[in-house]
Amino acid sequence: MSMEEKLKRAALRLQEVELLLSQPEVYADPARLRDLTREQKELEPVVIAFRELEAARIMQREAEGMLADPELRDLAREELLEARERQNRLTQELKLLLLPKDPDDGRSVILELRAGVGGEEGALFAADLLRMYLLYADSCGWQADVVHRSDTELSGVKEATLTVEGAGVYARLKFEGGTHCVKRVPETESAGRIHTSTATVAVLPEAEETELYIAPEDLRIDTYRSGGAGGQHVNKTESAIRVTHLPTGLVVECQDERSQYKNKDRALKILRSRLYARQQAESEAARAARRKSQVGGAERSERIRTYRFQEKIVVDHRLTGEHKSYPLGPVLDGDLDGILDALTAQQQTEKLLQKAND
Repeated sequence: MSMEEKLKRAALRLQEVELLLSQPEVYADPARLRDLTREQKELEPVVIAFRELEAARIMQREAEGMLADPELRDLAREELLEARERQNRLTQELKLLLLPKDPDDGRSVILELRAGVGGEEGALFAADLLRMYLLYADSCGWQADVVHRSDTELSGVKEATLTVEGAGVYARLKFEGGTHCVKRVPETESAGRIHTSTATVAVLPEAEETELYIAPEDLRIDTYRSGGAGGQHVNKTESAIRVTHLPTGLVVECQDERSQYKNKDRALKILRSRLYARQQAESEAARAARRKSQVGGAERSERIRTYRFQEKIVVDHRLTGEHKSYPLGPVLDGDLDGILDALTAQQQTEKLLQKAND
């Protein structure tokens, strides 16, 4: 199917979706409403760009018609050049918009941080990463909440779980999953030697209740007194929740809210997302095995990024050339757009090349 045919189909489908969304019975079915709304958001930028492309084509035809008039020839040439440039830009934009999308890109996420090798220094680095993600979420206008956090005596983070809610959060933060390394002289290092420590990040697309059913008999729910800030209320009320999924052994803890009900709701949301991610991973593993049997494969290091304090740079090992290194300070202060833009562009380029070779 040509790109033109795909664009016309997209325009027709958007009309159908908008008509369906105008019908009251759709709002009685949450799952269908969710799917149609998601489809509408995916189709709208494609159709808008397509309409702009058609307008540029009309502009070109009109400019070509004016070339025969000596008085309008200079103006026609300017408009013709503008129309062609606009068409080239929109054609490239539409090629990217029509690439196969990750169905989870529009979702909110559950982000899990854990200190890796390096002991206390690894935990302090995990605390730096937690701060970085909270600042980045704030700069994007997303709602980020730490729902579970386990600290060390020196204010490091052993592990932390946060929810990040907003439009297209997973499309950006999915690139953060993996092992992050830091090379620096720890505050406790008297000899001034550089140590290497790590922290791991897992980014899970948030699963909705209508997508994954969890049987009540598969859950064990325990309550306990939460630690940390909260005054006397924390000490007297068993508001913290620990949910265990018996079939898989997955355990989720939540102590962010003072309300036991709210903590339970958040814990179930995180559990649902972990189970959804497990399902997706199993499906992807099966696809990867089939792909490897056909085209072979190569091992890749888990390490995705290194934060080099002595050189004051951050190096992303998935990128090359001028896009590989970034200033350390701004990144730790939540300026991740440069890295994430480069990773997104690289992924789009890989998809275009793959499509061209298919």
